Amino acid sequence: MPTFLNKTATVELLADEFTALRSLCASLDSAQWDTPTSLPGWSVRDVLSHVIGAEEGLLGEPVPEVEIAHLTHMQNPIAEANERWVEAKRTLDGPAMLASFDAAADRRMTVLGAMTQEEFDAPSWTPAGKDETYGRFMRIRHYDTYLHELDIRIALGLPPRETAADLSSSLDEVATGLGYIVGRRAGMPTGSRVRIDVTGLAPRTYFIQVDERAAVVEALDGEPTVTVVIPAVRWLRLTGGRADSGLSPTDGVALGGDDKLARQLVENLAFTI
Repeated sequence: MPTFLNKTATVELLADEFTALRSLCASLDSAQWDTPTSLPGWSVRDVLSHVIGAEEGLLGEPVPEVEIAHLTHMQNPIAEANERWVEAKRTLDGPAMLASFDAAADRRMTVLGAMTQEEFDAPSWTPAGKDETYGRFMRIRHYDTYLHELDIRIALGLPPRETAADLSSSLDEVATGLGYIVGRRAGMPTGSRVRIDVTGLAPRTYFIQVDERAAVVEALDGEPTVTVVIPAVRWLRLTGGRADSGLSPTDGVALGGDDKLARQLVENLAFTI
């Protein structure tokens, strides 16, 4: 079922994220640009270049033809394409990287600003599948970019930037994968009843039942087998596959019900590419 989103609100949210990311990176010194992040092989500089590459790709720029045979952490064709964009910009210093980001972000905002709601609702390929809208793709772009802003902040020891709007949109995107996360990634057994409470500025409560398959429901038909209470940023980090330094998956997370299954769930939340 295609996802239809308000064009003005979605574009404004993405524009605000670009502004926040630019402001963050404009404050970095040379050592901070080269700080490793939780993403394999990527420094802070590489994270920003990935964001630039994604937007340049949407502008129709071809994937750079650069050698990546020396890299071994990619697991699929999308990851390989991402790495080519990053590799092509690895020689840029901080100011040059910011200039590249500004150019791509400005061009993208011009394109998005000129779109109509009808164009935003038009069918589009997305990383989540083909039967979707361009608007859903832009919600994914916000989610991805916000998660990368968190990558940079956490790598540098800075507090997360949390707003209700950023969290709400990102949580809505992650929620589309709840059945897959609980049933396939975490392998909750048939008969499981799961309650997940995400806390913070945009609180959410999710109920998932595992019968023939895992499905999100409005209410459980019995007592939960597993309960999880987790702050929103931790939820986004774990579902985004981030293993942040010094933290185990269950740190900062309250588990209830079957302890073994609850740990199995929290340790297997990652679902993004």
